[in-house]
Amino acid sequence: MSELEEIPTGLHEECGVFGIYDSTGQNDLVSATYSALYALQHRGQESCGIALNVDGVLSGYRDLGLVSEVFTPRVLADLPTGAHIATGHVRYATSGMRNHANAQPMVLHHCKGAMALCHNGNLTNAPQLRHQLEMSGSIFHGTSDTEVIGYLITQSRLITADIETAVCLTMKQITGAYSLVIMTNTKLIAARDPHGFRPLCIGELPDHGGWVFASESCALDAVGASFVRDVEPGEVVVCDGGRLHSICTLCNTAPHTMCVFEYVYFARPDSVIEGTCVHEARMQAGRFLAQEHPVDADVVIGVPDSGLDAALGYAEESGIPYGHGFIKNKYVGRTFIEPSQRQRESSVRIKLNVIPSTVAGKRVVLIDDSIVRGTTSARIIRLLRDAGAKEVHFRVSAPPFTHACYFGTDIPDEELLVATGHTVKEINSILGSDSLGYLSVEHVQQLCASSSCGFCTGCFTGKYPVEPPSMTMDIVYDRPLTFAGRK
Repeated sequence: MSELEEIPTGLHEECGVFGIYDSTGQNDLVSATYSALYALQHRGQESCGIALNVDGVLSGYRDLGLVSEVFTPRVLADLPTGAHIATGHVRYATSGMRNHANAQPMVLHHCKGAMALCHNGNLTNAPQLRHQLEMSGSIFHGTSDTEVIGYLITQSRLITADIETAVCLTMKQITGAYSLVIMTNTKLIAARDPHGFRPLCIGELPDHGGWVFASESCALDAVGASFVRDVEPGEVVVCDGGRLHSICTLCNTAPHTMCVFEYVYFARPDSVIEGTCVHEARMQAGRFLAQEHPVDADVVIGVPDSGLDAALGYAEESGIPYGHGFIKNKYVGRTFIEPSQRQRESSVRIKLNVIPSTVAGKRVVLIDDSIVRGTTSARIIRLLRDAGAKEVHFRVSAPPFTHACYFGTDIPDEELLVATGHTVKEINSILGSDSLGYLSVEHVQQLCASSSCGFCTGCFTGKYPVEPPSMTMDIVYDRPLTFAGRK
């Protein structure tokens, strides 16, 4: 494992889930699911997979790599045709090692049928549940908490009349963040945790041709489905025989606390989540930044890609012209790994190149979505200095990270966060910027005026909607379960 893998230098994506139910039998679900996963690729680049239901028989293919790398023309041609239900998943490992066994969808077979499971999020009680399952004889093939969910649903299914009841019973056992898409021999099911940490929406195919579940609405657009609504926190939505019905036993049992980083960083700008366009939320973050941290400058630029919309908002609010400051090499994936120190130091230059005419001799306002360790931010600021920027005023469209995340966002332990133990003035000095300003917690909670949901801000405040885990499992198999002290 390289140093870049061991010590994250920036935020990484979560996972993307997708499911489609074709009522007509006329749609190519392999092609549709492939297109949807392409649309969700930004949410995870470590592995991906597709599971298909052909006449009640479940099969699938999954592997490590990007969608285009895993699903080559030969692989696509070998997948079975005639499916009327399909699921898909793209994964970034916030829980569990990067290996084939953790790739999804996970297809499980039991005496009452089969199930393909897709999961986005992290459970806070997965170590305890896994330990209980292992002590009762369950054998795990991977290290992700998705496998825990699969075993719990299977156990409940053996004593219940239907799969949706088994899902509801499992939801009463697990805590933390989870958006699930589940395919069985006859049904497609979507479920969302009672806090609604992760997004999940419902779409309808043209001419009432079927239904779609997806992490983001951009995946609905990719398959030609129209947006219907978001899955409610705690809701289980079942598609059976082409009809939808909802189970709301766990709805309104907890405050709705969506992860605010869906708007700041994770989601695609063209997605609509909880009634708010992500692009507009990021524009609003930039406007708030301009109000909180004004500065005399000549140009506003954003770090591609998630800093661009906030930069537009800052420019609009401040009256400072917006400029294109960087060219991003789109042929370098986000999973690019630098094996040597020299390559690590030059990685920013490989991915980003400054447009000198935009910044040379100018006072620059630089907008980015976050600062984690600070090493990447410092290198970007140095690039602007080398290109002739007279001043660099750094503005961040999120508050400082001071605490880890336990719900699926890859924010590392506190000792790796530059904002832990440093003042803003000290961070500014570390980065080499002329001034530094973060978006306040108050304003980050106001990014989505048209949405009724609240937000989880635990990584900024240390106040979590769900109690952080008291137990962790070392991902090396021959090491025991340990208790972790909470800070």
